[in-house]
Amino acid sequence: MPDERFSVLWLQAGSCGGCTMAVLEHGARGIFAELETFGIELIWHPSLSEETGEEARDILAAVERGDRRLDALVIEGSILMGPGGTGRCQILAGTGRTMVDWVTSLSARAGVVVAVGSCAAYGGIPRADPDPAEATGLQFDGADRGGALGAGFRSTTGLPVVAVAGCAPHPGWIVETLVALARGDLGASDLDGAGRPKFFADHLAHHGCSRNEFYEFKASAERASDRGCLMEHLGCKATQAVGDCNQRVWNGSGSCTDGGYACIGCTSPDFETARGFLATPKIAGIPVGLPLDMPKAWFMALAALSKSATPRRVRLNAIADHVVVPPGRAKRGGGEGGET
Repeated sequence: MPDERFSVLWLQAGSCGGCTMAVLEHGARGIFAELETFGIELIWHPSLSEETGEEARDILAAVERGDRRLDALVIEGSILMGPGGTGRCQILAGTGRTMVDWVTSLSARAGVVVAVGSCAAYGGIPRADPDPAEATGLQFDGADRGGALGAGFRSTTGLPVVAVAGCAPHPGWIVETLVALARGDLGASDLDGAGRPKFFADHLAHHGCSRNEFYEFKASAERASDRGCLMEHLGCKATQAVGDCNQRVWNGSGSCTDGGYACIGCTSPDFETARGFLATPKIAGIPVGLPLDMPKAWFMALAALSKSATPRRVRLNAIADHVVVPPGRAKRGGGEGGET
């Protein structure tokens, strides 16, 4: 009886390994048990599999020849095209062949190609200036279509590259994407314009943020340790970055903004070149980056109105590292007391 499991081959290109570290956190039983539950077979992973040397080369060769079925090729890390387009900045150890050569060849055999992380999707951190390795993504070079496989690439099932963006992506995004693909529940219409699955890309990192009360009143943090909104002064891009980051916990609890670290928009193409890491760029005192889904004039009018109505509790707590003014106690007959 043929093996009906969904077969996955995972390669690490120009990568720090952070995406693999992220996926190891998925599930109380561990990633391998989770994959097994959904009938997903990890054929080989350079960091996690037991096969090395000749055994690993034999696996790659069998897939390349078509002797072994490949349902999903997962690439982690940027594709390094340098120097001068040769790809020789990264040779797959023991094969004498460039990573871009392997990726191109194996992609032609794959039912679907999955870019795990913003490096594989768009080029990511290695693509930032000065970029001596000529890094690119699989089907995007930053925000531009193209990349190592070209804008017109389609897998054997007709899908473009599926981009599980993030630096690193949430482990749930990675596993849920593989599960959806294994079940045949993820098609081209389920991807946004940058190739990201809509189940997480149809949200903003801002949604569900624990600092939203401060955002609503435009009560802003002034230091990284403050409890207020991080957008106005500390470079937070959560209102501009896609992802349900604040609607699901990371590593058991919390998120970037929960931990006091401003969102850097890591699911976005070109995030590595963005202005304003941990400091909000402004023109005439007005933040350059404003929410994606609100006209600038509306935001400015709302911000002025919100600041004029900010409760004392919210205003003082925003610039403290702990609650200095608790909510007022409920009065008999409804309402709160203690606010001035």
